[in-house]
Amino acid sequence: MANETLDKLVQISTATITMQLLKRGIRRCYIEGATPLTSGYERVAGPAFTIRFVPMREDVSTPASYAGANTLREAIDATPDGAIMVADARGEASCGTLGDILAARLVAKGAKAFVSDGAVRDAKDIIPTGLQIYSSGTVAPPSIGALHFVGYGDTIGCGGVMVVPGDIIVCDGDGAVCIPAALADEVASDGIEQELFETFVQQRVSEGAPVTGLYPPNEDTLKAFEEWRAGQ
Repeated sequence: MANETLDKLVQISTATITMQLLKRGIRRCYIEGATPLTSGYERVAGPAFTIRFVPMREDVSTPASYAGANTLREAIDATPDGAIMVADARGEASCGTLGDILAARLVAKGAKAFVSDGAVRDAKDIIPTGLQIYSSGTVAPPSIGALHFVGYGDTIGCGGVMVVPGDIIVCDGDGAVCIPAALADEVASDGIEQELFETFVQQRVSEGAPVTGLYPPNEDTLKAFEEWRAGQ
């Protein structure tokens, strides 16, 4: 993905992106249950690096499994610089899919954020790592309390959304959205245009203009917008 596209995407809100995707027939793009762990995050955008959990089973999901083959630790170490890790946690909120040590390792790998439809743990220590986290909240139990890690780099479902490795994830105060990679360039460009128009609309509303015929615009509004744009 071109850096120019990512630079544009961090200028537009996830709300704008959902509208742009809706116009293109994509309705399931907002990752439900993945909200900012704390306030003050800057908007980020990056390619999805996916991980997947399934329900735990007592004879398999043991502390010893942490040291086995195909582990979450292996996935953490394989995370590309600039990626956003997206976890299919099945919406499970009773165990943590990430803790402070693995979060610190993601920061060292250059990950921009961690997105999960489940919870994380180590609330006191995970926030100071500086990793942006979007999840259902925090809990105490480890992942093997309810889940079992099975792999990374595959197509997953997260918060009701299909996420393909390399899709573009954008996160801000409203949560996280997934943009199909093939649509990222046009969504970025048209999203910039949408927000410029909405800046004009906000100005007109603050001046007392009615929203009928303004938003969505009629021909007179479009003409006024072009005149306003030319004067910027």
